[in-house]
Amino acid sequence: MVELVEVEDESFETKQAGPEENDDDYYTDTDSEISTDDEDNVPEEETIAERILALRDIIPPTTRSYISNKVETTAGWIKSGLLFGGKTLWVVSTSALLLGVPWALAFAEEQQMVEMEKEMKMRDMGGELLNPGTTAGALNAQLSAQQGKPAL
Repeated sequence: MVELVEVEDESFETKQAGPEENDDDYYTDTDSEISTDDEDNVPEEETIAERILALRDIIPPTTRSYISNKVETTAGWIKSGLLFGGKTLWVVSTSALLLGVPWALAFAEEQQMVEMEKEMKMRDMGGELLNPGTTAGALNAQLSAQQGKPAL
């Protein structure tokens, strides 16, 4: 049969090092001047982030989880919104380039053609005014005769 033997750990039997309780150590000086300057109490290597991280123990775990869930939900919505906005902007800009640029070029070409036609009509009208035998010249002569002026 198997016999069980309890083995005691030596570290439990030794006394831990720490402050010794004497009546002299219990005395506290309450009449001393208390420093109100926080900069004296802050170690040089402590950062703001470490101080904020140390404050997390003040907030109860349920409140911390609630805040954490709200922050994660808000970050998720913002991320989704930015992704959707980026994709929408991509679709709109590529559609504008693929449809808008050819339309703008065709519109500019059409405007050029209209301007050329106007210019050709103006040349034709200018040529008729210079030649009195044409219809514009005859019209000019009729108007001059009605007003009592000699025709040009």
